[in-house]
Amino acid sequence: MFWELIATIFAGIGGAGIALMLRKLTKKTAPKWLVPVFAGAAMLGFQIQGEYDWYHHQASLLPEGVVVVKTVQEEAPWRPWSYVFPQTLRFIAADVANSAKNKIDPNLVLVDLYFFERRHLAKRVPQIIDCVQGARTDFTQSFSASSDAKNQSTSTWYPLERDDLLLKAVCTG
Repeated sequence: MFWELIATIFAGIGGAGIALMLRKLTKKTAPKWLVPVFAGAAMLGFQIQGEYDWYHHQASLLPEGVVVVKTVQEEAPWRPWSYVFPQTLRFIAADVANSAKNKIDPNLVLVDLYFFERRHLAKRVPQIIDCVQGARTDFTQSFSASSDAKNQSTSTWYPLERDDLLLKAVCTG
């Protein structure tokens, strides 16, 4: 975030420089207020471009075998342009390459989900996916894969839609 601030300041300096060049080329007939307007527009434009490019940049950095399974697009009143072009500020990726099938019940797959959010650190959450039932639950050390334990388990199972990308990525691989 520090380097983003430095880059924003330099974008403002560049915008002000363009306005100063315009004033020089017009022999100072261009109004003085162009300098702060160009500086502000350059900084705002740089920030908007950074917010829209963030998701594509982060997704391109994911290693092979890590698949994006959900994106969250957001709109905000302080970003009125986001109502026309929503921004992806959060997404979830699954580490399919390192997922592991349970030896007792091969329908259960342990997979790490990574939660990414703009200007936040990524969070890793291990999940168990039931490929037959189409559900997921948090992995805990006390989780048991036996059929009796699954029915009596204290884990809360969350149903997944049949076309859910997480279910497709983990269970069809």
